Amino acid sequence: MEKVVLSKPFVFEDKEYREIEMDLEGLTGRDLINAANVAKTLGDPSPVAELSKAYLAAVAARAAKVPVELITSLPAKDFTAVTLAVQNFLFE
Repeated sequence: MEKVVLSKPFVFEDKEYREIEMDLEGLTGRDLINAANVAKTLGDPSPVAELSKAYLAAVAARAAKVPVELITSLPAKDFTAVTLAVQNFLFE
């Protein structure tokens, strides 16, 4: 499990989050394909999915079992920390 501690508590849909915990190891190829499709619905034109913030956010949401809107609503610093954690995992 990959855990990203948020810089401050974050409230989404009346629930407070202090961290985002992602089961990146449990993802499958199908999960990544679904995340790419979600990224496209977010308007992402990136030719390389693994470099796309929208794609990385969709992967993070899937791994954390939360709506992608939660990830994209995080403050910029926390959003970047979450998406970088996903990117680092994918490029290991």
